[in-house]
Amino acid sequence: MEIDVEQCLVRAADGDERAFAELYDATAARVFGLVLRILVDRAQAEEVAQEVYLEAWRGARRFDPDRGAAISWLLQIAHARAVDRVRSSQAQRNRDERIGVRDTAVPIDDVAERAETSLESARAKRALTELSEPQREAIELAYFGGLTQSEIAERIGAPLGTVKTRLRDGMRRLREILGVTT
Repeated sequence: MEIDVEQCLVRAADGDERAFAELYDATAARVFGLVLRILVDRAQAEEVAQEVYLEAWRGARRFDPDRGAAISWLLQIAHARAVDRVRSSQAQRNRDERIGVRDTAVPIDDVAERAETSLESARAKRALTELSEPQREAIELAYFGGLTQSEIAERIGAPLGTVKTRLRDGMRRLREILGVTT
């Protein structure tokens, strides 16, 4: 037995709860499927599908069978509600992010920051002088020259494994000199 969805919606507009129940039974899978494809989250899709049918019950009088099929009317409502939910969720995430950034923003003392950076830089330069020449060269080429380990190996004419060892041992020694714990 095929249900005439348009007639169910027209009867539901007159308050026929049984007709609305038939409408729901005949269309719920398609409405829910559409909403779920848009929202992905099953719990939210269930909520939105419920809102769709609530809106359909309240607005059934607006349905005009001469202007289109009832299922199209329902799917249009479902699509609009699902997109509204996506936009609302995105807006909430954006607000949360802005509030989070605002709440965690700490005023920076630019002069103190530059002074501390300058002191740290001088300290790091002194520490570099305590490394062996091969370790210092590898670190300077990597961190100040921006070269990859392979590029360093090619430039200094050393095997890649040797470059990796020099970098690893040099960084380990720098951490000891600077008192950095890992």
